[in-house]
Amino acid sequence: MPNYSLDPERVYHLQVKKGEIGKYVILPGDPKRCAKIAAYFDDPVQIADSREYITITGKLDGVPVTVTSTGIGGPSAAIAIEELVECGADTFIRVGTCGGMQEDVLSGDLVIAEAAIRMEGTSREYAPIEFPAVANPEVLISLMEAAKESDFRTHTGVVQCKDSFYGQHSPERMPVADELLSKWSAWCRLGCLASEMESAALFTIAAALHVRAGAILLVMANQERAKMGLPNPTVHDTDQAIRVAVAAIRRLIREDKEHEESDPS
Repeated sequence: MPNYSLDPERVYHLQVKKGEIGKYVILPGDPKRCAKIAAYFDDPVQIADSREYITITGKLDGVPVTVTSTGIGGPSAAIAIEELVECGADTFIRVGTCGGMQEDVLSGDLVIAEAAIRMEGTSREYAPIEFPAVANPEVLISLMEAAKESDFRTHTGVVQCKDSFYGQHSPERMPVADELLSKWSAWCRLGCLASEMESAALFTIAAALHVRAGAILLVMANQERAKMGLPNPTVHDTDQAIRVAVAAIRRLIREDKEHEESDPS
């Protein structure tokens, strides 16, 4: 891929290089969450702070693990994934936030995305729209098992991804209001759990690059519950989602090691 960096050893946007990145990477959107996630690592060291991308590498169970922020939306997430793979990463877990879409998806719950509706633009430059955006089964199972052991209230299913935050929250003022409202109604009727902005790109790009990806999301609020006049507080603390992601990485490290020992070829 082209590299416009002043230091040719470092990828352009993230400003990291091979040898500085773990095989396993946690991907928050917000750069401010990186330090919070890295606090769960042993010996964390900040590698780079470039644009919306902060990168910190430490260890879990003696294995190098990295956290890199992606910023908001598919385009910036795609850049992060591409450049991290270039530097040696091959397993990704997105830790982010979402808005619930079903009545029983409450503020403060966790959502594990098994698949994502591709109502965004980035993934279309990697795969035809007919190709599904699905989580890697190994990462998905690790997240589900970690969540079960944590006893946190968790849902697993399909999420919806879009490019416009305000297109979701103020669809009636958009020139394409009819389309937005019709599709939102369809997603809800189909049982879609939550709406967010990155998982569809992450899953599709991971498939294109032949790497593994999953996602766990904090439900900040639920606009459908608000419409019904039901309790709908806003929750910001992503710590439970982070803890599940860290536990899932530990499981993957252990399982990958067992697989390598049983099949050294």
